[in-house]
Amino acid sequence: MTTPTITLPAAAHRAGLQLVPRPSQLAPLPGKFTLDEHTAIRAAPGGAEDAAALLRALLAPATGLPLPGADDGRIVFVLDPALGGLGDEGYGLTVGADAVLLRAGGRTGLLRGVQTLRQLLPPQALSDGPARDTEWSLPCVQITDVPRFAWRGAMLDVARRFRPVSFLRRFTDLLALHKLNVLHLHLTDDQGWRMPVAAYPKLTEVGGEPHGGAYTRQELSGLVAYAAARGVTVVPEIEMPGHARAALAAYPELGNVPSRRLTVWDRWGVCENVLGVHDQVLDFCRTVLDEVMETFPSPHVHVGGEECPTTEWERSPDARRRAAAEGLLGPEALHGWFMARVGGFLTENGRRPLGWTESGSDLPVGFTAVPWRAAEHGLTAARRGQDVIMAPYRSTYLDYPQSDGPDEPPGQPGGVVSLRDVYELEPAPAAWEPAAAARVLGTQAQLWSEYVPTAAHAEYLAFPRLCALAETGWSPHRDWPGFQRRLIHHRTRLDALRVPSRLPHDLVHRFPYHSPLGPPPGEETGR
Repeated sequence: MTTPTITLPAAAHRAGLQLVPRPSQLAPLPGKFTLDEHTAIRAAPGGAEDAAALLRALLAPATGLPLPGADDGRIVFVLDPALGGLGDEGYGLTVGADAVLLRAGGRTGLLRGVQTLRQLLPPQALSDGPARDTEWSLPCVQITDVPRFAWRGAMLDVARRFRPVSFLRRFTDLLALHKLNVLHLHLTDDQGWRMPVAAYPKLTEVGGEPHGGAYTRQELSGLVAYAAARGVTVVPEIEMPGHARAALAAYPELGNVPSRRLTVWDRWGVCENVLGVHDQVLDFCRTVLDEVMETFPSPHVHVGGEECPTTEWERSPDARRRAAAEGLLGPEALHGWFMARVGGFLTENGRRPLGWTESGSDLPVGFTAVPWRAAEHGLTAARRGQDVIMAPYRSTYLDYPQSDGPDEPPGQPGGVVSLRDVYELEPAPAAWEPAAAARVLGTQAQLWSEYVPTAAHAEYLAFPRLCALAETGWSPHRDWPGFQRRLIHHRTRLDALRVPSRLPHDLVHRFPYHSPLGPPPGEETGR
């Protein structure tokens, strides 16, 4: 397809400098650097070639520029150990009229700089088809950029509604554009099991049937490699001991009533059917996690842990015997015991267990805690000595509607999570004591899929709210009016990518813009 020229807002002076997330330091310089068919890249030996290959692949569809490697290339990528102070992801970028220099202390820093170069170009550069009559120029600028937090992620629930790998790759590209570095895949739940496990084939034969299917091992390994090439880590989640109805439908012997035959759950909410606590279940969990670790090299592995009713354990003679044998006060204490066993197994294998916390004190201390009910639970966990990834639902659950307007599609009942709600999340509040604040690894958004039937709807809910989360996670600057102004230009980039995003009506009225690309999908009806 051919992408027409995008007309930028009159107020967007040097619009290419309207970057999201905002860099740590940015100084405009006079002039511009123009890419053409003669422009080449000089990638210094030692790892810079990966970043050059990524830039070449990302720009080719729209620009058609070959950007070959050459010793005299005017775009220079350098890995410089002297820049170790910028950390793994920091970079320095200088765009002059005659040359472009991108430097970083590590490979990932160069990948972050590549995304900045993409945003500095005209928005048509992000299109998936040729863009004619476009000058591929970069405004001259000097940027030094480092992230505020190490963990900046987004969770996709592919258990309740399966999403094809093509969508996961597209979503990964959107994360990378915004310097988000974690794709958390919620692979199993009551309503579906999407991760193949060779030792337990019924998990996907039975658990993969509702809402779409399951992935192959090859697809997941390919996704991991695709994401890594963009500086994104894929973190798997296997729910236990609750949210396990799909596994119980496939293997009833893993439950508290082995003779009972269950179906994969066809409702939303919290199901009372949970894994048993007998040795066979622990063997099952270890086997599953072995295969998960073979597929996903991520340092963290998420094992759920939330919303686990203890009703079945209280009724089960076997569970009561297990509690007594372990010296526990009662069946309700089996949750912590179970998570400690699973977390210990991951730790023994060199991984870090990750789990949802509902109070800040319900996970074993060795877990990295993800508080979702309230930000205060993050402080509780941090004071216990746990690393924390902040995800309070009133700021990060993107399945909630973005507004209460009549044109907003249905979403998770219970209120609105607005763009500003996401932007104003403070992962490490100033009121926290320094030792607790230092435990905050970062933040992530959640996109549960009960009320998200299509991939287009998922993107609509994600953007531009993920832009706000990216700004919070990366940039040290907190400037809501400035973010709003930059987001208006950034919308032209999302348009070029055909992302059906939404901007609040008051923002559009104050900072109007026009794009001949036409309205994004869904907006034709005023959404």
